[in-house]
Amino acid sequence: MSTYDFPGSADGKAVPYGVYDIADDSAWVSVGVDHDTSVFAVATIEAWWRQMGQQKYPAARRLLITAYGGGSNGHRPWLWKFELARLSAATGLEIVVCHYPPGTSKWNKVEHRLFSRITFNWRGRPLETYQTVVNLIASTTTTTGLTVRCELDPNLYPTKIQPPDSRENLSPSPGMSFTVNGITASGHCKKNR
Repeated sequence: MSTYDFPGSADGKAVPYGVYDIADDSAWVSVGVDHDTSVFAVATIEAWWRQMGQQKYPAARRLLITAYGGGSNGHRPWLWKFELARLSAATGLEIVVCHYPPGTSKWNKVEHRLFSRITFNWRGRPLETYQTVVNLIASTTTTTGLTVRCELDPNLYPTKIQPPDSRENLSPSPGMSFTVNGITASGHCKKNR
């Protein structure tokens, strides 16, 4: 018997990825069925933009993303940058990314204002089906007004995908800002002016 999870009694692996809107205290969560990849991360941001952000911010020209310094949306994965460039071109938005410095993920609002509440909401409930996971995430609220929309993303996101040869156009130094195809990105969040 496994102490930590029981994959035999579940539909499969559920991979939640969330977008938390600090200004609106609302969130979008995509529940993937495959892998947490850069393509999945940007697909979730795009789903948030199409389903929520575009309606709330119709005059927006720029999107600020704060993210962990590692993982699928870290400052190193070229595929993350490539996919953000694709999203920027598709939406016409300038995308600004600020990564939290190593060891400071506890400052990330998505963890404290979203995923901690989701975890509290589904405590003690068996997560046996994708629909259960989606329903529990979508029913997450707080007394301060948090609302969450959630959908299952049934797409497959293979690992170890290499973007086309665009690396020469994306060569930031750690901690330095750069812009490519409408994207401004930095190694760490910095105060501008």
